[in-house]
Amino acid sequence: QVRVVESGGGSVQAGGSLNLSCELFRYTLRNDCMGWFRRGPGQARESVVVIKSDGTARYADPVKGRFTASLDNAKNTLYLHMNELKAEDTGMYYCALDFGCSHGVGYAAVLNYNSEYWGEGTLVTISS
Repeated sequence: QVRVVESGGGSVQAGGSLNLSCELFRYTLRNDCMGWFRRGPGQARESVVVIKSDGTARYADPVKGRFTASLDNAKNTLYLHMNELKAEDTGMYYCALDFGCSHGVGYAAVLNYNSEYWGEGTLVTISS
């Protein structure tokens, strides 16, 4: 069964940086999409980015220019490089897989991905 596993969360001060990773197990990326979404304390899920296997990424406005997603197809791993972090970036960050980009390639598509292919999340805490 396909597994999605995030890592790299932690605590940093505002203005700092963090790098998240998301590795796929028992699956080899083809013409698929992956994405990140997050959930802040007491908040609804919020999309962050969707990236196609060709590397094309679309970002939600709150993170545009600060976050960069990249995909290593050989390692079946998605990365999220987060810079200029703000207190409002605090939350659980989840990675998800969408076979064949069936939900589209817009940044909000990640919110509709099958929950069976979400990871368990990694916590990011930004102190101001």
